[in-house]
This record gives sequence, C-alpha cells and structure tokens, in this order.
Amino acid sequence: MRRHSSGYDLLFFAAILATVIALAPSLAHLFELPNKMQMGRGAYFTVQRVYAGWDLFGIAIVAQFLLLLLLAIRSAGEYFVFRPVALALVLLLAAQAFFWGYTFPANSATHGWTMIPQGWRALRIQWEYSHAAGALCQLMGLCALIWALLARARAGGR
Repeated sequence: MRRHSSGYDLLFFAAILATVIALAPSLAHLFELPNKMQMGRGAYFTVQRVYAGWDLFGIAIVAQFLLLLLLAIRSAGEYFVFRPVALALVLLLAAQAFFWGYTFPANSATHGWTMIPQGWRALRIQWEYSHAAGALCQLMGLCALIWALLARARAGGR
C-alpha cells in the first residue's frame, strides 16, 4: 500500500514544518495586538519598524502553499486525510485573502509604516485585526494538518 511510504511521511513533515514557520510571525502579531492597540502614534510607528524584513516569511508561505497542494494531490484517494488537508489549504488561502485585502493596503498607505497618513488609527485597526484573522486561519490550518496526520495514522492501523 502507498499509504506508508517514506515520501508521503516526508511530505507531511515538510507541510507541517512550513505551516509552523508561516504561523510563527502571525502568532507574534496576534499576541502583540492588545498591547500595541494601547500605544500612541509615535510609539506605534516606532514599534512597527521591527517588522522590516519580515516579508521574507513569504518564502515560507509559498513553500507552505506548494507543499499543501502536493499533499492534497497525494492524499486525494484517502478521503479522511484529504478533507483536512484541503481545509488547511483553504485556510491558508483565507489568511492570504486577509493579508492582501487588508494588511497590504495598510502597509502601502503608510509606506511600510514609515509615513503617518491621515486616518492612521483606522489603518492600525485594519492592519492589526487582519493579521489576527490571518493568524487564526493559519492556526486552524495547522490543526487541520494534525487532524489529517492522525486520520492517516488511524487508517494505517486498520
């Protein structure tokens, strides 16, 4: 049976690892949110500068997408594995929709949080809560992947 191949194991491992790496900055944003929402303008814009270079996490997100896509293709014949893998992929796409629909426009309007525009508070709310929504999507995606791995293990024990 193909189910127990080491290639399949490696693919699962890589997909989970890429998801965890992509989740890390999202969780950082989520856990910082309450404190950052209390900051005044000067402190907030100063703190936002720590994210310079975080766009490199995009590499992990691209890897996550490709690995989840490969895992979905590989698990297509295993209904109870495929469904949570497909859900993880959909949740990644939802996280990206939040980013490109809300986070990125706020980044653009503030030139990467180096310029203070009119309405910066609304942009802060948009940026912080879109990151929070993306983090929750990524976290649920990781849970779905773990569920898929458990389903695969259960099926292998039959």
